[in-house]
Amino acid sequence: MCYLAPMALQRRPSRTASLTATLMGVAAIAFWSTMIAVSRSMTEPLGTLTSGALLYLLAGALGSLPLLATRRGREQLRRLPRRYVLYCGGLFVGYGVLLYAALGLSASRQQVLEVTVINYLWPGLTLAFSVPLLKHRARLPFLLVGVLLCMVGVTLAAGITRAAGGGGAAPWAHYLPPLLALGAAVSWPLYSNLSRVWAGEADGNGVPLFLFATGVLLLAMRCFHPEVTHWTAASAAELGYAAVFPMLLGYVCWDVAMRKGNLPVVAALSYLTPVLSLTFSSLYLRVPLTTTHWIACLLVVVGAVACKLGIIDGLRAGDDSD
Repeated sequence: MCYLAPMALQRRPSRTASLTATLMGVAAIAFWSTMIAVSRSMTEPLGTLTSGALLYLLAGALGSLPLLATRRGREQLRRLPRRYVLYCGGLFVGYGVLLYAALGLSASRQQVLEVTVINYLWPGLTLAFSVPLLKHRARLPFLLVGVLLCMVGVTLAAGITRAAGGGGAAPWAHYLPPLLALGAAVSWPLYSNLSRVWAGEADGNGVPLFLFATGVLLLAMRCFHPEVTHWTAASAAELGYAAVFPMLLGYVCWDVAMRKGNLPVVAALSYLTPVLSLTFSSLYLRVPLTTTHWIACLLVVVGAVACKLGIIDGLRAGDDSD
C-alpha cells in the first residue's frame, strides 16, 4: 500500500539530486526535439516498422548490456519494484508499439502529422494525471486553460487543420491511426507518473529492458507488415544517432526525471517539445517556418506557464506538516 501513498509521505530526494534529475528531464526534451526530423529522413529508405524495431532493439541492447554485465547492474534490476517492472514496463512497451503502429498504418504523410499532434497531448496529460496519482493539488482554472492553450498551439504548429483530405481510403484507415496515437498519448503520462509512485526511490531503472522488449514486439509486427528497406550511409548514421540520443539517453533521462526530479517543472517544459521539434525540422529538412508556427509557439509557452501555475506540488504541502 505504500506505493500509493501521497508524495508528501515519501522520502524527499536531496536538493542536488532533484536538480540533477530535473536537468536530465530537460536534456531528454532536447533529444526528443530532434527525433521527428531524423525519423522522417530515416524511415523513407528503411520503412516505419523496420526503423522503429531497429531503433528500440539497438538502444535497448546498448543500455542493457552494461547493466547485465556487472553485478551491481544485475542487483539494481532485481531490486526494482515488481509493479514498476510489470505495469510501467507494459505501459512503456504499449506506448512504443501503439505509436509506431499508428505511424505504420497512416494512409498518408498528412495523417502521420495528425498522429504526431495527437501524441503531443502527453505533456498536458502528464500534468493532469499527476493530480490523482501523485496527490498534487491543482488550481483547475489555470490547469484547464493551460492544457487548452497548449493543445491549440500544438495543433496550429503541426497544421492539423489542413489534414482533412480524405481520398478513397477505407473508413478504418482514417480512424484507427488516430485512435492508436491517442492510446499512446494516454500510456506515456501514466508511465511517467506511475514510475514515480512505484519506483521513485529505486537506484536503477528498467528503461533499457523496456526498450528492448518494445523492439522485439515491433520486429514481430514487421514480419506481418512487409516493408521495402534500402540502406544508405545517411540512414545508418541517423539510426545510430537516434538510437543513442533521442531513444536511449532520452528515455533514461526522462525516467530519472519523472522519479526523482521536479515533475511539474519538467512536464511544463515538455510543452516546448513540438516547438523545438518544428524548429529543428525546419533546419534539418529545410522547411521554412510560417507565421502560424510562431503564433503556436507563443500559445505553447503561455500554456506551459499556465499549467505550471495550475499544479501545486504535493511535496511542498508535506513540508508544511513537518
